Amino acid sequence: MKIEQIYTGCLAQGAYYIESKGEVAIIDPLREVEPYIKRAKADKATIKYIFETHFHADFVSGHITLSKETGAPIVYGPTANPSFDAIIAKDGQEFKLGDITIKALHTPGHTMESTTYLLRDDKGKDYAIFSGDTLFLGDVGRPDLAQKAANMTQEDLAGLLFNSLRTKIIPLADDVVVYPAHGAGSACGKNMMKETVDTLGNQKKMNYALRANMTKEEFVKEVTEGLMPPPKYFPLNVKMNKEGYEDIGEVLERGTTALSPDAFEEAANATDAVILDVRHQDEFVKGFVPRSIFIGLDGSFAPWVGALIADTKQSILLVAPEGREEEAIIRLSRVGFDATIGYLKGSFKAWKNSGKEYDTITSISAKDLKDTLDNKEIPVFDVRKESEYLSEHMENANNTPLDFLNDHMAEFPKEDTFYVHCAGGYRSVIAASILKSRGIHNLVDIGGGFDQMKNSGYKVTDYVCPTTL
Repeated sequence: MKIEQIYTGCLAQGAYYIESKGEVAIIDPLREVEPYIKRAKADKATIKYIFETHFHADFVSGHITLSKETGAPIVYGPTANPSFDAIIAKDGQEFKLGDITIKALHTPGHTMESTTYLLRDDKGKDYAIFSGDTLFLGDVGRPDLAQKAANMTQEDLAGLLFNSLRTKIIPLADDVVVYPAHGAGSACGKNMMKETVDTLGNQKKMNYALRANMTKEEFVKEVTEGLMPPPKYFPLNVKMNKEGYEDIGEVLERGTTALSPDAFEEAANATDAVILDVRHQDEFVKGFVPRSIFIGLDGSFAPWVGALIADTKQSILLVAPEGREEEAIIRLSRVGFDATIGYLKGSFKAWKNSGKEYDTITSISAKDLKDTLDNKEIPVFDVRKESEYLSEHMENANNTPLDFLNDHMAEFPKEDTFYVHCAGGYRSVIAASILKSRGIHNLVDIGGGFDQMKNSGYKVTDYVCPTTL
């Protein structure tokens, strides 16, 4: 028996490859499925099943393409109603895979169809659970993402999740291994651990949602408390996972259309496409195509695209580092953004060399800025999350979280210079690019962000542990 967790850091997502006696099961595959097919061929194995723990909201799964390429059936848990052929497993239904067995445990709560898959070894012993978004390490799945589809409140779903955990998960032995669908950084939970694998016994000890003697009322209150609104692209990803989507080969063929600077400019003027620049922030601030939005490939790229562009059907023109265009298109497709219509051939260097107009962002290091801010009252805007800001921030700074920047547009000065910062410099450049695209140019980015500001001796509030907030 082989179990491989294929973890994608940008999405904080875990897919799983399980093999026994030449038969393979894939759980929650990513959109690009060729790596799973190649791995099975290398093992001289056949992909027999594709298991989906639920209709994912934060990424587009590769289940449909993988089934088409391999002939393996897609398996969902009870109550799922996809628009394509699938096995809708009964609660407790078992699937043989070589010498092992995978049993479907219906665990509604995160969504109504949410299902945990229990793996039993060749001796029939419970070995591991693939818990999807039902159980994370240190947390459980948020119960507010399916309330419209299920016609239930988040409190109703949280109550179902309480029952699922206590009747299906907690009774399992402590040595059972927990393989969740997500880790720290995912918007599908609130406070997940950085680790991606654990034992159920350890989770029973330290996961607040599994503690003994917890009442349903306490559980519902704690699970629903402090939930931020889900990103706007989540329902669109659910729809694609449930109803189907374009083959990724077609998405790549369209998106990898190389455009000269003139053709790129013509496309930008003739369409409503967003110009998305995915280079490093240090390169972007030195020069970019006017009105471009920066979201760098080397940060939490896909989730920020989903949160800030939101509409998965939005046309995109891409400015990428040379050689990384295809990577960017694949990563966009993972969250359902399939409408890339081409990229700037030769990247920004070609645009600049053609003599076309370009824009820049003024950026100054935290160290060089300290004397200025110590002696003048200049507005500073902190675009980190509210929890980061409440934990510790520069005195007198305003909190305008990047996730909700649109809600704060009226707060930014129209003429006087102001400064923006985040933790390390990635998010502040995203914010600056959005502000400049809206015609707000009187800003300065604080390079290095709050981390460098602290080290440079800025006056900051007393630290409060985020988990106590």
